[in-house]
Amino acid sequence: MIWLILGLVLWSAAHLFKRVAPRQREALGNKGRALVALLVLLSLGLMIVGYRAAETDFLYALPTWTWHANNALMLAALFLMDIGRVKGVVRTKIRHPMLWGVTLWAAAHLLVNGDTAAVVLFGGLGLWALVEMAVINRAEGPWTPPERGSYAKDAMMLAAAAVLFAVIAGIHHWLGYSVVAALN
Repeated sequence: MIWLILGLVLWSAAHLFKRVAPRQREALGNKGRALVALLVLLSLGLMIVGYRAAETDFLYALPTWTWHANNALMLAALFLMDIGRVKGVVRTKIRHPMLWGVTLWAAAHLLVNGDTAAVVLFGGLGLWALVEMAVINRAEGPWTPPERGSYAKDAMMLAAAAVLFAVIAGIHHWLGYSVVAALN
């Protein structure tokens, strides 16, 4: 579990560095970007290895209907992670769509994974996303929504999210993690 926790701490530190220590980050220039990218990759590796190797205890089980809620939340999470990149309508209503997507992703996984390693991983990343939003809001002040785009762009991103969801579901199935309760 220590590798998982270390990965979460490193992930959080790498992402928060720009906001918590802006002068130090700016002084590093492009080398700082490379350093942060390297730390993020290292943190991902630590989280994956730590999660797979963790000795874990079962904490809770929720009803099987939560698998359907998980899938709906995952589709919404993927949509939110996509919309920040295009000029649609939804992105003008939601500040930090990618971080809200991470929060929904974490919540979705907590619905269907009740072991300690999952609670540490998904709870930790969900908490990081919420803290990151608070830190950004404090640093940047009031939000000015971006220029409004079209519903067609949102529909395109929803379709992309559905395709990505299908790909991710297939990968989960291939790895032995069912996305449908009845297949367990």
